[in-house]
Amino acid sequence: MTNDSEIKRSYLLAKERYDRIGVNIDGVLEKLKNISLSLHCWQGDDLGGFEKPNAHLEGGGIQVTGNYPGKARTIDELRMDLKKAYSLIPGLHRLNLHAIYGEFGTGLVDRNEISPDHYKGWIDWAKQENLKLDFNATCFSHPNADSGFTLSSKDKVIREFWIEHVRRCRSISAYMGQELKSPCIHNLWIPDGTKDIPVDRWTHRALLKEALDKVYETEYNPSKMKDSLESKLFGIGSEAFVVGSHEFYMGYAISKGKMLCLDLGHFHPTESVADKISAILQFLDEILLHVSRGVRWDSDHVVIMNDEVRNLAEEIVRSNALDNIHIALDFFDASMNRVGAWVIGARATLKALLIALLQPLEKLKNVENEGDLFARLAVMEEARAMPYGAVWNYYCLKMDVPPGDFWIEDVHRYETKVTNKRKN
Repeated sequence: MTNDSEIKRSYLLAKERYDRIGVNIDGVLEKLKNISLSLHCWQGDDLGGFEKPNAHLEGGGIQVTGNYPGKARTIDELRMDLKKAYSLIPGLHRLNLHAIYGEFGTGLVDRNEISPDHYKGWIDWAKQENLKLDFNATCFSHPNADSGFTLSSKDKVIREFWIEHVRRCRSISAYMGQELKSPCIHNLWIPDGTKDIPVDRWTHRALLKEALDKVYETEYNPSKMKDSLESKLFGIGSEAFVVGSHEFYMGYAISKGKMLCLDLGHFHPTESVADKISAILQFLDEILLHVSRGVRWDSDHVVIMNDEVRNLAEEIVRSNALDNIHIALDFFDASMNRVGAWVIGARATLKALLIALLQPLEKLKNVENEGDLFARLAVMEEARAMPYGAVWNYYCLKMDVPPGDFWIEDVHRYETKVTNKRKN
């Protein structure tokens, strides 16, 4: 059991220390309370989805490793697991759906035939759970993606198939946003590229630009849906050439007024995604972030509070961009308890944001403007030793979720009672 009085005492001591360096903790916690993360449905079932029968669930540069028992086999099981995860994460958050997670009945509904009807169950569930939804076209794990090209395919039939799929996904997103009274972000990532060195990069990128122009012909009210485009450095089977590179999508997004999606695993390992925020926001109003963790490559490990995530959170706060940046999680690890993985990633991201909000930002800006670079570095280092953990535990208590490591026991109990009884 948690010792509530001890947590409150520790918080009051921490509050005194933060007051001395000019940080208003009440204001910080109010800001943190208003941050909504978009949890990704695909962590719950290893990106399998619910297309059937004869679903084509491999390829397209997607690989999930591990076979931990208890993954969700049905939509009801996935919703049950998500509900458990949300109960252990402080705050009100969102759900990010891929198109293959619709309720398609007993027949095979192809990607160019999906409609809002296939997602009404998710909308009803979101209303019941006080959640908002985001959406993604699924341009992989399909026979029409086997060549390695979708929207940029030189085969017009294949290209038109995917154009129609993405058009329908945007329509579904607008319907979700309208029903839930919150803009649904429709994110587009495609696996297009080649394993080895191509000769004709130009044509594929010209075809992608042409296809995107067709996809975005229909405009939707931004109060209902917003578009984002996600780049990648390389992928499995597209190591030498990715059509939708960062430069391609940044140019397209700026020229068309679309949102850019930055995934932490989709850049060179030594490249700072945090550094890109203040540059991109000079030209675009909003950014979507996919928080992931690459280990040596884009491996989609479970997010932890490492330096990259902390730097990202700091730059969001220092750029005063909390209202301009949408934060989603994007990882899939089948080697561990899937509910636990969701909670680790979400809590780590929120902790990083809390630490960033607790920095004495005004003091740091003042010494920087005075040219006192010694003091700037010293203040940043001393801030690392401040008792953010006491503030985090109090925030969890206040938000009625387990503080500290008490949530781990809760996941284990859920595993024993629920997920261990599933036969995969």
